[in-house]
Amino acid sequence: QVHLVESGGGLVQVGGSLRLSCAASGRTFSRNAMAWFRQAPGKEREFVATISGNGMWTYYEESVKGRFAISRDNAKNTVYLQMNTLNAEDTAVYYCAADGSITFYPSRGSMNYEYWGQGIQVTVSS
Repeated sequence: QVHLVESGGGLVQVGGSLRLSCAASGRTFSRNAMAWFRQAPGKEREFVATISGNGMWTYYEESVKGRFAISRDNAKNTVYLQMNTLNAEDTAVYYCAADGSITFYPSRGSMNYEYWGQGIQVTVSS
């Protein structure tokens, strides 16, 4: 059974940084895209960032470009999201996701991700 477990969330002040981790177990995702999504209170889940299996391709939601960085360590079956210069609009539950299929380019669409973590809260306070 596949499990994705997020860690590293919490409370941070505006302008601060956090690093989220997502450890996968149950199968290897070294050839599969992995991504981060988030859902703020009262809003729909939205795409944040994605990375291809080999790490060569990354895509970001416009508002996080230049502030967030997605990376992965395939030896550890883990994906990371480094979040810098956080602001109140980044407050949300962050979800890790993994594509069950092998694709060349990672997708921004949540429907392309088969496996999901339980989510982790990130709160940015002013």
